[in-house]
Amino acid sequence: MSMRIRKGDKVQVIAGKDKGKAGKVLKVLVSGNRVIVEGIALVKKHLRKRSESEPGGIKEIPSSVHISNVALLCPRCERGRRFGIKILKDKSKIRECTKCHQPL
Repeated sequence: MSMRIRKGDKVQVIAGKDKGKAGKVLKVLVSGNRVIVEGIALVKKHLRKRSESEPGGIKEIPSSVHISNVALLCPRCERGRRFGIKILKDKSKIRECTKCHQPL
């Protein structure tokens, strides 16, 4: 199954505790249908001191969010929107906003 949201896409959270926030997709976890978004679903991780250069302490890292809880961010609408796939004349595919038909 191919994922419709890819690494590097700008997305907006549409459900959950971070609803309304936007960020860039850092990683797509295909096996669990989840994505890791920059600055979203932060959890605190306790790290042990490894060496003088790597100090220990509590660090906030982004956790994964289910892919159904995020929507692609349309640059023209400036909101998370549904999108469709349009096939161009040269047989290449692009994703476009279903509201304003702007390529994403």
